[in-house]
Amino acid sequence: MAGATQLGGGRGVTVAADTRTPLVLACAALVRELRAVLGAAGADDLIELDLLPAPLHNRPDAIVPAIEARLADVDPARPVVLGYADCGTGGGLDAYIAGSGRSITRLPGAHCYEFFAGAERFAALHDAEPGTFYLTDFLARHFDALVWEGMGLDRHPSMRDFLFGNYRRLVLIAQTDDAALVERGRAAAERLGLDFVLEATGLEPFETSVAVALSEVRR
Repeated sequence: MAGATQLGGGRGVTVAADTRTPLVLACAALVRELRAVLGAAGADDLIELDLLPAPLHNRPDAIVPAIEARLADVDPARPVVLGYADCGTGGGLDAYIAGSGRSITRLPGAHCYEFFAGAERFAALHDAEPGTFYLTDFLARHFDALVWEGMGLDRHPSMRDFLFGNYRRLVLIAQTDDAALVERGRAAAERLGLDFVLEATGLEPFETSVAVALSEVRR
């Protein structure tokens, strides 16, 4: 496998591509989990994995243009799986897929928290406390860059209560059993003035979502 930065874009798993080889074009925030799932399924030599920068997480209006620009050079007959949920595009990603004329599918749900936890489990978390801020392993690992600095709290810490005053807790949706990441999540909750909850989901819900998406474009 070729290397890929976690915050930037770039190639992940690369194979000799043709119109039969699915392209998985994903947010770089998913690179570890995608590699784990595809490797476990023995599919990492059957697809091409390409990555878009994770900071698009903070600019959902830029997600569709970035995807469209990357796919401009891809054969229209080639199946594509987008490693994105709606991700704040407000239906814009689905509208692009519907009008693209391509065989494209995306991961289910409104955001990565939903496909990592599974729809039912995420709904239960949300119903239990709507005032919840969520982290994944990736976001816990890069909390400073993507949340604290990404929201300008490093420059304006007094904005914390304005931005998070209606939140009550931080839930770490954990894909791995990593004590260091749990401590990062706990520290992030403390910095935001929120209660900390660990929700260990593993990779099974995500694995199911990826398998379904791949099966849809291979029909």
